[in-house]
Amino acid sequence: MQNKGHMSALTRQRVRSAWVFLIPMLLVLAGVAAWPLLRTIYFSFTDASLDDLASARWIGLTNFIYLLGDPDWWHAVWNTFFFTVCSVSVETVLGLIIALTLNAHMPGRGLLRTAVMIPWAVPTVVSAQMWGWMFHDLYGVINDTLLSLHVIREAKAWTADPHLAMIAIVIADVWKTTPFMALLILASLQLLPHECYESARVDGIHPIKVFFKVTLPLIKPGLTVAVIFRCLDAMRIFDLIYILTSNSRDTMSMSVYARQQLVDFQDVGYGSAASTMLFVTIALLTALLLTLSKVKPGKEIA
Repeated sequence: MQNKGHMSALTRQRVRSAWVFLIPMLLVLAGVAAWPLLRTIYFSFTDASLDDLASARWIGLTNFIYLLGDPDWWHAVWNTFFFTVCSVSVETVLGLIIALTLNAHMPGRGLLRTAVMIPWAVPTVVSAQMWGWMFHDLYGVINDTLLSLHVIREAKAWTADPHLAMIAIVIADVWKTTPFMALLILASLQLLPHECYESARVDGIHPIKVFFKVTLPLIKPGLTVAVIFRCLDAMRIFDLIYILTSNSRDTMSMSVYARQQLVDFQDVGYGSAASTMLFVTIALLTALLLTLSKVKPGKEIA
């Protein structure tokens, strides 16, 4: 009983120490995140304008009613979910392949890991401008390569064509973000017990069967967290789409739509309503993904 009481006191001391270290961070987060978020939610219920925020009047749910009745908003919602599903799906598959390759014992593995991370290290603005030139209809290397291989008969305006613009954006995002997925999956692979693979090798089990029966179930928690992180990040996509296609309705995401209302039209109230809806959508998606994956917040992975 004394030992149990001692451990309880030690646990309480650790909890208090944890709070001492966490409180400064929580205060900073409250200043740089919570306050702007609450202010945005407040403005979403007003008719605030960018040129005169002080004279904002409370109008209730009017902004949300207009927002939910705007076809452009729902088109932006569709674009955002379409981009998220396509990019995250491709990045997960490619990231898994790359992670399995980097986890294998081969010469130069460390150098290869460093090289793979280069796209992730490139700022999004730089990579977007680079891909913009690559997709250029007159000077782009993409068209030149496809024409040389006789895949296409004439140059394509990738970022201007309504049927190709989203494909171009997904390709650019996959190039940049796949290393992030590969890194998270590789971290899970590094923790797997080697005894399982030694037993499978001795029993003569086919490597593909080992992957689906051993590797995939063991890395599922880490893989799930990686997919959730990427889904939430993809839902907030703004910079890549805005740089490649600006305010084009064909590729406009929810973030681009909110920015257009806030900055171009200077309608802070309506733009804040769009931003609030984006926040609510991401929050609901987070809850749904955590529920479906049965990963509890705060639960240790791996």
